[in-house]
Amino acid sequence: MKATDKNTLSRRNFIKLMAGAGVMLAGGGILALRKTSMGRDIENHARSLLHDKQSQYLRQLITTDNAHSRRIMWQAAEPMKEPLIRLRLKKDTKREMVFPVQDDSFFDDGENHIQYSALLDNLAPDTAYEFAIEDGKEQTDWFPVQTADATKDDFTMLIFTDSQSSDYSDWRNVAQSAIKRHPEAELFTDLGDLVDNGEDSSQWRAWFGSIEGLIDRIPFVPVMGNHECYNRDWKEQLPMAYLHYFNVPDNHSNSFNRYYYSFDYGQVHFTVLNTMERELKNFKDGLMEEQVEWLHKDLSSTKKPWKIVLMHRDVLQYRIARRPERKEGISEEGQLFMPIFEQYGVDIVLTGHLHTYRNRGHIVGESHNDKGPLYLLCGLSGNVRYDRLWTSHSLDKVVAPQPETDNYLTMRVAGNSITIRCFLPDGTQLDEISVTK
Repeated sequence: MKATDKNTLSRRNFIKLMAGAGVMLAGGGILALRKTSMGRDIENHARSLLHDKQSQYLRQLITTDNAHSRRIMWQAAEPMKEPLIRLRLKKDTKREMVFPVQDDSFFDDGENHIQYSALLDNLAPDTAYEFAIEDGKEQTDWFPVQTADATKDDFTMLIFTDSQSSDYSDWRNVAQSAIKRHPEAELFTDLGDLVDNGEDSSQWRAWFGSIEGLIDRIPFVPVMGNHECYNRDWKEQLPMAYLHYFNVPDNHSNSFNRYYYSFDYGQVHFTVLNTMERELKNFKDGLMEEQVEWLHKDLSSTKKPWKIVLMHRDVLQYRIARRPERKEGISEEGQLFMPIFEQYGVDIVLTGHLHTYRNRGHIVGESHNDKGPLYLLCGLSGNVRYDRLWTSHSLDKVVAPQPETDNYLTMRVAGNSITIRCFLPDGTQLDEISVTK
């Protein structure tokens, strides 16, 4: 699509702004100002000049039933007049389906974010489709959509966490390296703290721009972190941008819809929990009480053989270097959720928040026990690093080499086993662990 964007910089003014700011370009990247909102906006705009302004930050999102549906969302520089989505079987140029589009625009960070969403439903399972966005006479390129097989017991998932960054170049490197090395991945997640400041629109644009070629081709599984709940003054707020950017499966809550949810993919039931009670309590109360009641129903009702939980804050409490008064143990979130995980036979729990990779093995209560869930603290995928902040925990089995750098994980589901591997961005493997039924 081609459009004139009246609300953003022209090419000429963009060049003047860069010159006035003393910014130099080299190798396609901006060398100055990258760690500020202005710097990120300049870099984001430079990238946008090369792309379709009416289908920016195109993304596929997980749905409740991924064998038969997929959520598509995107931003636009100007309101679209007659938007729709065309869907066809891969390479089938003779038959097309048309899906309606809804306007999901919102106002945040002093900006009107023009945004659209469409649910592609009634799809055939395990089928390769492709879609294009159309507005009047203009149409985008075709993008792939691969539905899941409801009975599929062999797939790979990419796992990232805490991608928050100063300029998001590290996040881009980690994510793009991961998908290049693992093109077989069918979905991916980021376990919270996607951005460093949830209100800063420049950070969201940088985050989305860094994973072009990933989020527009396989479905994303978002998890809310505490940094999604901060405004530009670093005070707590409702996570306005996060809730609008990611239209996740409905949890039927009147107060906390899109805050937590669950879905099935193949033979796995995924439960995505929200651990942001302390950030949200001054705006909305009752998150944990409501979530616990929902969690019992969610885990007891699934018939899938595998159960995996994704959440931001960890279940363990770690000692902090040079703070002897802080003791190791089980965190508030762990005390609340771990007994429920044990009750319903959850297989794996993946967490973030502490910016360190720790494999704690299987735990029941406060001890290692092969009958309990596997608990993995998944590290970080951005450049906010806590060098030697956390001391070891008695339940740690594997700790990433210190000082710690960014990393990602792969999860391979293969019949009666799941294997998780932890990698550095260059492909060096740090850890491997398997769970077998």
